[in-house]
Amino acid sequence: MSTTVPHDVKDLSLADEGLLRMEWAWKEMPVLQLIEEEFKRERPLEGVRIAACLHVTTETANLMRVLKAGGAQVALTASNPLSTQDDVAAAIVAHLGIPVFAIKGEDNETYYKHIHAVLDTRPNITMDDGADLVSTLHKSRTELLEHVIGGTEETTTGVIRLRAMAKDGALRYPIIAVNDAMTKHLFDNRYGTGQSTIDGIIRATNVLLAGKTFVVAGYGWCSRGIAMRAKGMGSDVIVTEVDPLRALEARMDGFRVMKMIDAAKEGDIFVTATGDKHVIDRPHLEVMKDGAILANSGHFNVEINIPALEEMAVRKRRVRPFLDEYTLADGRRLYLIGEGRLVNLAAAEGHPSAVMDMSFANQALSVLYIKEHHQELAPDVYPVPKHIDQRIARLKLTSMGIEIDTLTEEQKRYLASWEEGT
Repeated sequence: MSTTVPHDVKDLSLADEGLLRMEWAWKEMPVLQLIEEEFKRERPLEGVRIAACLHVTTETANLMRVLKAGGAQVALTASNPLSTQDDVAAAIVAHLGIPVFAIKGEDNETYYKHIHAVLDTRPNITMDDGADLVSTLHKSRTELLEHVIGGTEETTTGVIRLRAMAKDGALRYPIIAVNDAMTKHLFDNRYGTGQSTIDGIIRATNVLLAGKTFVVAGYGWCSRGIAMRAKGMGSDVIVTEVDPLRALEARMDGFRVMKMIDAAKEGDIFVTATGDKHVIDRPHLEVMKDGAILANSGHFNVEINIPALEEMAVRKRRVRPFLDEYTLADGRRLYLIGEGRLVNLAAAEGHPSAVMDMSFANQALSVLYIKEHHQELAPDVYPVPKHIDQRIARLKLTSMGIEIDTLTEEQKRYLASWEEGT
């Protein structure tokens, strides 16, 4: 199979296989389907150049499809070296005619070469997942900033980085924090991350979760979902936290809560999802049980101190696809899934399409909002406008055949008044 579309993917001959998987995911994305119909009619993104740095999955492919239907010129690269589905990358190039620069397992040099490739398209809007695209643009491609009117950010980690940039006065254009939309983090982060993280662990290890002690680092929305799903599989779940309110919430939700140094002695399986560095550190590794399994569901591979694990090991071998065994000097064996990268994408397929439907609807409509309102927005990080959040929730309910009540005029007057009481 040949094409004139610029690309760097593993194998274009995989395109038909990827297309079948894209079609299967599309069936579960009714909100995006409705937005695509609107975009085809109105072409609201005509001529807009979008550089997207996202996980290259079937769901992302369908978002690219919708953006192109709206008239946008899109180029796509991966937001993590292990998060690309090679058949899907090929299908986006061959069947959608969209440039893609992404290969599963690419090294760090290739990863950034691919980021520069999408920046070479001189984007007007950036679409990021983790803020690597935005930070590269601000650090080494500043000559392109004059073309950029705004951007979107998909993940918690990226929003943290972007807010730090805004605080330092380094951010040069407005970005909408798609991650913070209610129709994103309440569902994608909780139900999507919960299910896909468990999926990745089981695919990589085939261990039985029932009866295991399962340690979850953090209790944000992603960690809530992981803890909930692990409990549902029969695990004894321990939560570690640094925030007293979240720790209290975890306890009230029925989970054991303790310091990581104490949980490290008990855990059979560990999952980090905090967005911070070295949440599992050398002192924790030193007291873990023989056979403990380590996984990360945060965006970057820094949550587990992998350099320390490498230093402690006297032997390392790959015992299953995406599962490395580290034998320590005292004979204990620790197992790391997916090189400490996103376990749900390194060892599985990422979030189910039904939940990504809402997340990517937020992306599509936020891009349109930026195009129409960028002149009103100073360089900063902004929430998804409430009317977009509400619209997506209503569309999702409609697609599920669910009707809800509306306020009567009497109820609206009551809620807007203060005079009426007991």
